[in-house]
Parts: sequence; C-alpha cells; structure tokens
Amino acid sequence: MSIKRYGVDGGTGTGGQHLPFARAVEADGWLYVSGQVAMVDGEVIDGGIVAQSHQAIKNVMAILKEAGYGPEHVVRCGVWLDDTRDFQSFNKVFKEYFGANPPARACVQSAMVVDCKVEVDCVAFKR
Repeated sequence: MSIKRYGVDGGTGTGGQHLPFARAVEADGWLYVSGQVAMVDGEVIDGGIVAQSHQAIKNVMAILKEAGYGPEHVVRCGVWLDDTRDFQSFNKVFKEYFGANPPARACVQSAMVVDCKVEVDCVAFKR
C-alpha cells in the first residue's frame, strides 16, 4: 500500500499558529481530506453562513484538485455547523458543489475550535 500526504507542512491557522497535520492523505485510491473552515491565508473570512460555506467547500475542492480528484470522487462528507438554524442555507450552498454527485453525508451541530460557522471534511475514492 502506498500513502501520500498533501500539505504535510500543516500550513498556518488563526494568529499564524502552525497546524500539525496534513491537508489530506491518500492511500490506495482513498483520499481523506482534513476538516476545512472558511479560512484564507490563515484567517477566517468575514461573512455569514453562506459566505463561509462557500469558502470552506472551495478549500475542500482545492485540496481535491491538488490530489487529482474532483467532486465526483467524493463518497462522504462530514459537516459541523455552529448553529442548527444554518442547516438550510448550508444545504443550498452544498448543492451547488455536489448536486450532480451527492455524497453520503453527516451533519451535526458543534462548538467550533476556531471562530467560524462551518467546517467540512470529506473522503474521496478513485482508481
């Protein structure tokens, strides 16, 4: 089995803090993308659930593309919402990216580690 790690430098989080994990790990056709929030250049963007949902999913898509995968390869997403009232708004954004290829998904309410409204991770597969 071969394992390839993307972004092992970990990048930076809020306040320039080093993030000690890979953005994604690929093993035998499976790609596990770490949770993504609405962060650009180490800072969470301003805006409500719609803007933050777009950015979090764009961050996931960028990692998929870097690894040679696309939304059609995503088999499962995990979603954490800070506020359950944002569920319908998030779903509208999610559908823009995954409408043609809907993955299995879990969505829960959770207190966030950073000051954001949503976090998204995924698992993708291709041969």
